[in-house]
Amino acid sequence: MSISQPGILAPLASCSRYLEFNATPDTDPEPVLRELATLPLEEDLVIGFGSGLIKGLGGDIDELRGFPALSGPGVEVPSSQADIWCWVRDEERGRTIHTARTLESILQPAFHLDRLVDGFKYDSGRDLTGYEDGTENPEGNAAVDAAITAGKGSGLDGSSFVATQLWQHDLDYFDSLEQQDQDHIIGRRLSDNEELDDAPTSAHVKRTAQESFDPEAFVLRRSLPWADASGEGLMFVAFGKSLDAYEVQMRRMAGLDDGIVDGLFRFSQPISGSYFWCPPVIDGHLDLSAISL
Repeated sequence: MSISQPGILAPLASCSRYLEFNATPDTDPEPVLRELATLPLEEDLVIGFGSGLIKGLGGDIDELRGFPALSGPGVEVPSSQADIWCWVRDEERGRTIHTARTLESILQPAFHLDRLVDGFKYDSGRDLTGYEDGTENPEGNAAVDAAITAGKGSGLDGSSFVATQLWQHDLDYFDSLEQQDQDHIIGRRLSDNEELDDAPTSAHVKRTAQESFDPEAFVLRRSLPWADASGEGLMFVAFGKSLDAYEVQMRRMAGLDDGIVDGLFRFSQPISGSYFWCPPVIDGHLDLSAISL
């Protein structure tokens, strides 16, 4: 029986490494992917494939598509669609590095590494602004319903779709704002995480209220902060049983529904964007039967 990759539903680990790979021209990816499917899939690793790679293999996963570049009033949401995404996670950073090195070694004959981001858990699960992240995440059966595909048949049931975006914050600007202004950008009080009834329509909480869409747009967020020599921000990761829930949220954030841009854009900008299909697991390994591997 196929199940979802264990790392999708597991609680966040303290350390993460996110890797994005693209196919190297004039190479055959199939032997590499077959070897990748021999790796034991436990909570320390989640793997996803992009639409271009799957189409290149002659496969077709319903609802999988490339990440769309969006332009809203004064904001840009870029696309940087990659072929393979690997999320390595552990409580100890050294193990994430060694697991990532193993993945690079396996993929190197047919893929090259284009993006590497190290994420970390801050406090109990906060963004670097200090605000709690993922407060409205579904839990238990609701998380499974939001994130995991069911009723699609063998090779698809247990799979998931994921949207990933690297957001870069301007923390100097954010820290310069009055506390009330910060709270109104997020839509919650920093002091107690309570949602503000009087927050402006542009507040992030109001822009992305999952139950305010028709149909409701629930996703399972697994985001973590990142920081390196280039800056700091949030590695946004959202799993869904399709990509639709994430996409309607992002369109509203960019002001494409009503011209109102999410307050997050005042201090943060997305600098990447990709969609991936995360195959199910059977007998502890990736089940690639849906793409005939």
